[in-house]
Amino acid sequence: MTYEVLTIGRSGVDIYPLQTGVGLADVTTFGKFLGGSAANVAVAAARHGHRSAVITRTGDDPFGGYVHKALREFGVDDAFVAAVPWLPTPVTFCEIFPPDTFPIWFYRYPKAPDLEIEPEEIPAGEVREADLFWATVTGLSAEPSRAAHHAAWQARGKAPLTVLDLDYRPSFWASREAARAHVQAALPHVTVAVGNLDECDTAVGTSDAAAAADALLDLGVELAVVKRGPAGVYAKTKREVVEVPPIPVHVVNGIGAGDGFGGALCHGLLAGWPLERTVRFANAAGAIVTTRLECSSAMPTTAEVEQFLGARNA
Repeated sequence: MTYEVLTIGRSGVDIYPLQTGVGLADVTTFGKFLGGSAANVAVAAARHGHRSAVITRTGDDPFGGYVHKALREFGVDDAFVAAVPWLPTPVTFCEIFPPDTFPIWFYRYPKAPDLEIEPEEIPAGEVREADLFWATVTGLSAEPSRAAHHAAWQARGKAPLTVLDLDYRPSFWASREAARAHVQAALPHVTVAVGNLDECDTAVGTSDAAAAADALLDLGVELAVVKRGPAGVYAKTKREVVEVPPIPVHVVNGIGAGDGFGGALCHGLLAGWPLERTVRFANAAGAIVTTRLECSSAMPTTAEVEQFLGARNA
């Protein structure tokens, strides 16, 4: 099968409180959801009608079984999801203090299975033939996952729509400088880079959107997308600059908005839309996700995004 969207990286289980404005010590009820950035982006792309799959690993435990089940229910192929018998499936908790405070607690000990992806596990043919291949910086934080990512990029040969989500999580790295070295080694292999201001700072040493975009282009990408939070989105190619304003919404949970943005960005890029339309669509999808509690099941359909945009433009 040729996939329209093939992702690689984190998967796991999100355990989110069903009470907001309360610290975890006082929460009494939780919901269980599919999580992990690579899994969420694949789900978001599937919600837009794309043939999607994710390359990841889980524990050989009930939560690993849940990841398989949830992916299939969302229409994402789990053929490249393998178990690591000696590691537990990661679990992530968050605290929800709208509108802008959402601490995350990652339980990925002693090591996350998705960092145990081996280079020989990469389905080179599927990576090469996928219309869009999406990887994240988290996958570069440890071996053998790092080598597996480079094996995937070697197989792909910098084909169009090879995306790197800058996705910097400080708890996964010894230092920002260590992450920067590995990000800069990866950037020449991709054509699209997307991240928020802090992630861009990790990648290229500046949180100024225009300067970061220029630095990413200088390092070999063809499209740089910088998410500026309340200032909207800045995107740049060698020939075009697009700035899209933020969309005011009532925020329930800000976690997962970037993955909703990512899946919608995939949709626009695959459709060949003009850059401004693509970024506006992705920005709207991310905004919708912030109005919902969970991540994976919060990803909107194309019709929902278009309706949302239509209502804002009316």
